Parts: sequence; C-alpha cells; structure tokens
Amino acid sequence: MRNVGSMSTVPVDDAAIAEARQLRDEFQRFLREYEFGMREVETKISILRDEFTHSHAYNPIEHVKSRLKTPDSIVEKVARKGIDPDFDSIRREITDIAGVRVTCSFVTDVYRLFELFTQQHDLTVRVVKDYIAAPKPNGYRSLHAIVEVPVFLSTGPVQVPVEVQFRTIAMDFWASLEHKIHYKFAGQVPTHLVQSLTEAADAAGELDLRMERLHREAHAVNRKVIEA
Repeated sequence: MRNVGSMSTVPVDDAAIAEARQLRDEFQRFLREYEFGMREVETKISILRDEFTHSHAYNPIEHVKSRLKTPDSIVEKVARKGIDPDFDSIRREITDIAGVRVTCSFVTDVYRLFELFTQQHDLTVRVVKDYIAAPKPNGYRSLHAIVEVPVFLSTGPVQVPVEVQFRTIAMDFWASLEHKIHYKFAGQVPTHLVQSLTEAADAAGELDLRMERLHREAHAVNRKVIEA
C-alpha cells in the first residue's frame, strides 16, 4: 500500500484562492442587497396588514411568502438567457432574484392592496403584468409587479428590484399544484393533464367570484342587523 506521506501534493496557488474568496464575498454582498430589499417590501406589506386589522377591523392578507434565488439558480438563468456574467448585467437583466408573494382573500383585495402598495412614494414601479385580467394560456392567474425599493447601506443607498406577486387563495392553490406537476414531469406535462389544469384554473376563477359574492352578501346582511 502506498505511503500517504510519500504522495505528491499539488502546490497551493495563494493568488487563485484569494481571487476565489473575493468573488465569493462579492457574490454574498450582491445577494445581501436583494435580501435587504425583500425585507423592506415585507415590512411595507406587514404595515398595511396591521393598519387594516386595527383601523378597518379587516385583514385582506391571508399570508406572505418570500424567497431569494440561490446562486445556482442565478447562474443557470444567466447561462440560459445569455446574460454577461457580471454583476451589473445580472442586476439589469434579472429582476426576480428577490420575490415576495402576497396571498389575499378576494380579487378586490388583490387590486386594493396592489394600489396601496405601489402608490408609496419611495417605490418605483418598473413592470406590471396583470395575469388576472388576462390569464396565461394555461390558466395561470396572478398580479405581478417589479418594483425598485431603496435600501440604505453604509456605503450609500441602492435601488433593489423585487418581484411582488398578488393573488387569491384559489390562485395560489392552483399555481402550487401546477408547479408540482410540471416539476414531476420535468416540464413535459401530458396534454390531457394540461387541459385538466386549464379547466381547474377556470373553476378556481369562478370560485373566487362566487366567494366574493357570498362575502358581500354576508357583509350586507350583517350591516342590516346592526342598523336594525
């Protein structure tokens, strides 16, 4: 058996190690900006939720989820879209590194919350895609906005893009199921399942309308009882 002590070793390139560590640190700082931007958006949404609860005795938000793309996911998207592998290009071309999903009770809550959120003076709205008014061909419904939020660092303020999605419970349930099915089939979903998913999306849209009508009727009945 060969003596371990006699095995040759590859010389360590200190310069290469230092360069790799510098790149790692720069990437961590880059992602940290998006994490801070995501927190800023979460805080704004949380304030709106608390204000509604205490001032209007009604909470239009069911739950909020956040996610930050992993380094591997960012690298894959850079390669897939042919983006130059530098931080300025990534910052300019990829706008969904940080994401916040806001799930509301009803469609009217989605639009009301979206309006209140995007009207805040320190936010810059870059892109709005209304997939509720115009669903995707597969039935996907959601209201998307890319906003820039200021993050104040020790080195000065930076504008960080964050993707914010507003949807109802029914929309969120459908999107979660659709994602799982696409993942299971690696994106090659059988035609009959695609058709079933589209029909389910239509049913979810009808459920949203029906539940909102019931909500309005219940509110009207309750108001008459109070006024009687």
